[in-house]
This record gives sequence, structure tokens and C-alpha cells, in this order.
Amino acid sequence: MVVLQGRVHGYEGHAPESLSRGVELLAALGVTTIFLTNAAGGLRPDMQVGELVVLNDHIDLVRRPWASGLKAAATGTVRTLQTVPCYDPRLVAGMLEAARAVTVPARAGVYAHLTGPTYETRAEYRMLRKFGADVVGMSTVPEVIAARQFGLRVAAVSVVTNVARPDAPASTDAEDVCRAAAAAAEGVWAMLVRVAELTAGHGAKSEARPS
Repeated sequence: MVVLQGRVHGYEGHAPESLSRGVELLAALGVTTIFLTNAAGGLRPDMQVGELVVLNDHIDLVRRPWASGLKAAATGTVRTLQTVPCYDPRLVAGMLEAARAVTVPARAGVYAHLTGPTYETRAEYRMLRKFGADVVGMSTVPEVIAARQFGLRVAAVSVVTNVARPDAPASTDAEDVCRAAAAAAEGVWAMLVRVAELTAGHGAKSEARPS
């Protein structure tokens, strides 16, 4: 198992291919499955802060050539990128089971990817909800697309760190997001253990615990 801490974002001024450099490294090391996490805004009124949303699809509203710096660049050609299915259905089901086992609220859902760094407006929240998105954030999709280009199995989960209520708006800052993300550690850990079990091809219970 290889663990990466943090990521870079497009709004920080990085080139598209830089956003997936960590995925490229993992693939070179022989990794076959990638487990991605993020903090996201919840778009459904029945959501709660700290809830986990296991991604089963995404809406990329940025649409940059996320994999252009990988295999396609080596040949000097531009290829149509296959992105469906991005998220492994077996891993999605296993992650939801893991959350239920530790009584952590979780559901499957669609992630909307925007550039940031500003949070969304009330009108944008309404638009994204109509588009079919369940959560919104500023990362993850570039890594997912790159991982699929390398043939990796993908699992991803969003921690709902604030809930968008356009008709009853409330302010959100980075400190609130960090606190909510930290509180969701138990559920995310349970999902990680389950993904590791499924990747290893067995269902044995793990005795490991986060420090």
C-alpha cells in the first residue's frame, strides 16, 4: 500500500497534467487500485455535515485534457478518452457496506467538478442540483480520468463538509471544511480497509486501526 498526502489543484496555477502526477507515480510503482478522498459541498437538502458520498459517476464542468501529459503525450497524438465506467461498482458496493457496519451515514452519488477556488453561488447550487450532482468540489476528477487511462480500479469518496441550502444560505470557510473532514475519519478508514480487502481478493477482517 502506498499513501500520498494531499494534492495540488488547478486553481493553484498548475498545468492539467501536473494534477495527476501522483497517479502516474502510483501506476509506475505497480499499484492496481486507487482510493481517492476529498472534501465536498453537499447539494441535497437531506444531507448532513460529515456524511460520506461514495462516487459512482461525475460531471466534469472544467473539461481540460487531464490525461494529455500521460500516454497520449508519448505518441504525440490526441485521443478520445474513455471515462465510463470510471468507478468500480464492486468497490462502490463494498464501501457502502463498510459505512453501514460502523453506522456512518453514507450514500452513492455524483460528483460535480468545478475549478474553484471560490465556493459556488446560490444560483450555481441550484444549477448543479438540476444537473443531477449530489456533491461539488474542485479536485478528484483529473486523478480519476488519469487512473482509468492507466487501467487502475478507482474508488472515491467525498466527505460532505457543508450542505448547500440556496434558500437559507450560510457562510462556509476553510476551517469549517477541515473540521468536518477530520470528524469523518472513522467512516473513511472503514471504507479504505474494505477496498483493501476486495483488492486482495479476500473478505478477512482487518485488525489495523488508524493511529
